[in-house]
Amino acid sequence: MRKAKDLVPREADRLGTVQGHRDGFGFVIPDDGGEDIFLSEREMSRVMHGDRVNVRVLGTDRRGRPEGQIVEVVLHANKVVIGRLLNENGVLIVAPEDKRIGHDILIPPKGQGNAKLGQVVSVEIIDYPDSYRQAVGRVVEVLGEIDDPGMEIEIAVRKYGVPHEFSAAAMKEAAALPDTVQQSDLEGRVDLRDVPLVTIDGADARDFDDAVYCEPVMYGQTKAWRLIVAIADVSHYVKPGQPLDDEGLLRATSVYFPRRVIPMLPEKISNGLCSLNPGVDRLCMVCDSVVDNNGIVLAYQFYPAVLHSAQRFTYDTVWEILSNSKGPEATRFAQFRPLLTNLYSLYKILLSAREKRGAIEFETTETQIISNELGKILRIEPRLRNDAHRLIEECMLTANVCAADFIDKNKHLSLYRVHGEPSEEKLVTLRQVLRTSGLSLGGGEKPKPRDYAKLMREIKERPDANMLQSVVLRSMQQAMYQPDNEGHFGLAYPAYSHFTSPIRRYPDLLTHRVIKSILQKKPYVPVLPPKVPLNLTLPRKGKGRENAVNAKKSQSDAKAGVKGAKTPKGANAALPIWGQLGVHCSSNERRADEASRDVEAWLKCYYMRDHLGQEYAGTVTGVANFGLFIQLENLFVEGMVHVTELGGDYFQYDEARQELRGERTGIRYRLGDRMHVLVSRVDLDARKIEFSLVKSVGAEPGGSSNRRQLLLATDTGRPNKKAASKRSRPDNKVPQKPSGINVNAAKSAGTLGANQSKSKAARKTGKTGKPGRSIGKPAGSKPPVRSTKARRK
Repeated sequence: MRKAKDLVPREADRLGTVQGHRDGFGFVIPDDGGEDIFLSEREMSRVMHGDRVNVRVLGTDRRGRPEGQIVEVVLHANKVVIGRLLNENGVLIVAPEDKRIGHDILIPPKGQGNAKLGQVVSVEIIDYPDSYRQAVGRVVEVLGEIDDPGMEIEIAVRKYGVPHEFSAAAMKEAAALPDTVQQSDLEGRVDLRDVPLVTIDGADARDFDDAVYCEPVMYGQTKAWRLIVAIADVSHYVKPGQPLDDEGLLRATSVYFPRRVIPMLPEKISNGLCSLNPGVDRLCMVCDSVVDNNGIVLAYQFYPAVLHSAQRFTYDTVWEILSNSKGPEATRFAQFRPLLTNLYSLYKILLSAREKRGAIEFETTETQIISNELGKILRIEPRLRNDAHRLIEECMLTANVCAADFIDKNKHLSLYRVHGEPSEEKLVTLRQVLRTSGLSLGGGEKPKPRDYAKLMREIKERPDANMLQSVVLRSMQQAMYQPDNEGHFGLAYPAYSHFTSPIRRYPDLLTHRVIKSILQKKPYVPVLPPKVPLNLTLPRKGKGRENAVNAKKSQSDAKAGVKGAKTPKGANAALPIWGQLGVHCSSNERRADEASRDVEAWLKCYYMRDHLGQEYAGTVTGVANFGLFIQLENLFVEGMVHVTELGGDYFQYDEARQELRGERTGIRYRLGDRMHVLVSRVDLDARKIEFSLVKSVGAEPGGSSNRRQLLLATDTGRPNKKAASKRSRPDNKVPQKPSGINVNAAKSAGTLGANQSKSKAARKTGKTGKPGRSIGKPAGSKPPVRSTKARRK
């Protein structure tokens, strides 16, 4: 066979981006949007996650996927990698924190700098890996110890490539801005400083980008409500083509972590000049609407204005005033009670209209991490929502819908927030699950939002409501930004855009510019800065993947100056630019979510190290062919019970019923089952928590399971030796049948783990006397488990 490096590129080769997997293999996501191409571990030894490559399809693997061979690396994506400095057999290496990068980076003797063993460092790659040599790099930044407060955030922003430092040009431009509104800024603006607009946000909010006011009015002969939604006018200060705009586009969104925010714009703007703080003049863009008693918007208008916020409220304070008219908060803010009462009355009308419209309502439990001043987690608790939260949400929804309608009627290009219909594949799976629970989804092949809303009302009172709701939620597509208006399925709106958060979302800033251009009767055409790289990452499937393919093609055509390429004419000439902006903003939104989830998972793992060996009640929140995902009821932490912990049986995975069923015993484990589990292992590197099964309720045929009881940990918190099995599972992949797991085969294969290299075993167990990767492993517990499949998101 010809060696990979000797392959000559040909027309059939395909260009794409490498997507690494923590188990060593990977995929190439082709730019043409075709099926992902599987890369073996041998092929992945030549490339790194994110690299741009030419790949040749050689055939199919044992699972029927196209399998490829790397022809050449077009572009190395990783210039700097973050990881921990380790000593393995006298050789310095950096083990990447991003487990999608399967290469340890060799550090030459003079490349260590001031870094110490065990510290988290940034490494500049000098030589990239190939089939015969290891990656080589040198330390360029020392971040600190792995346990330092905030280190998990420093790792995440670098791991996911989140820009976290503003350019000198952007900071210079921000510093040159005035601290207050100038008289010259008021020209052409409506003066709303005599209107008692108020802000309502969370207690820990720093930037206030929306203020509201409501009063009853007569619209002709109809009783109605006037709703004013005033949004900070960021577009007045952030101009196209300037450094601040380049920074905003590069980030596209603010990223929210526990105890820290990576803002889209410098604090001079986000927390100062564009924050609607009480008692100061601020510039704003206003959606001034009239809503009747049926929740129908009768009229609206947009205009630039200046306001003077009368009061900054928190959600809890507003709810106390509304729920107790004679309480201390109601007495304290007596002058604002009529305004808040008007807002609440309108909210009830809008809520009723929402139900009639058929919008889908999911009741999910959000959690928040409570930390002390040093960053140590004290507890994890649910984030309580009240009607004050929902009141503001309905006001913002009204303004967003008006913005989309205004842009649509004026036929101007912009970015819509689109939520597509569920795919046929997901509909089939959903109906199979519902059928096993005695439920059905109406609407035939094309169910409408009201069909889902009706189903959610039927689910709401059932004991398995949480399980069924999660299944329905998984059937939904992910919302995205695009210039083509295809409506918002979940909210049941024919047109929807984002207008209300230009401080922290770039699409909202673009919406403001479009509305201003319509008011000024001048078309707005965005220009893509050549210095700002666009994030055109292809999602795994769906409409977003199609959008990304088109965006990549239009970008490459524009760069190459392709003659004869089909480009829109006239008013739609800027359509490719808007398409690229939509994909970029959607991709950066996903990146921000992934980084936030990574930090939360790390913090929860760090928190659970103190709970090793303790028993908790939990609920099955996910079922896969390799095990069960359990959420602990009191701690709001999720972990996994591997299938090998379920007993000596062959467990068949039934996707329709979302269950694992033992072929011999008939024992079933389903979504929503309550389990008693013991915290057996925490892996900080993998962000994983593993449980051992103590007992389950409702897991055996016809009722409860008679599984053996495991002893609890002692009062010292040290796990009992019987709490965790001494059986081992190999780190290398075990061939498995597609529909189930042979537990006995998995157990017997455990002896293969002894054949792994001593260096990797030492790093996992930390027995070398040097800093190890894994933290918090209890005595007598299992070695690390590497799942054969990633959990479906």
